[in-house]
Amino acid sequence: MDSKKKSLEERLKAHPALKKRFESLLDVVENTSGDVEKADEAERQVIKTLQKMGQEAIETWGISRENIVGDNTEKKIGTSHEKKKSTGIQHTEE
Repeated sequence: MDSKKKSLEERLKAHPALKKRFESLLDVVENTSGDVEKADEAERQVIKTLQKMGQEAIETWGISRENIVGDNTEKKIGTSHEKKKSTGIQHTEE
C-alpha cells in the first residue's frame, strides 16, 4: 500500500459511479435544483442517494474482490501444473 494516502478526489476518480453519488448528495445539501423546500423531501432524497451509493459501493467491492480471488485462483492453478520432478517408478531386476 502507498505510504502516502491518496486524496478523496484522487480516490473517487477511480470510482466514477461513487463520485456521481457524492455529487448528487452534495446537490441535495446545496439544494442546487431549488426544488427542496422541506426537510422531509431533503431526507427522502438523501436516503435515496445513500441507498444507491451503498449498493454501488458493495457492487464495486464485489467486483474488486472477485478479481482478487480470481487472480489468486489462477496463480494456484498455474503452480499445480508444474512438471513433476520424479523420474517415475524405477523397476528393479529380480
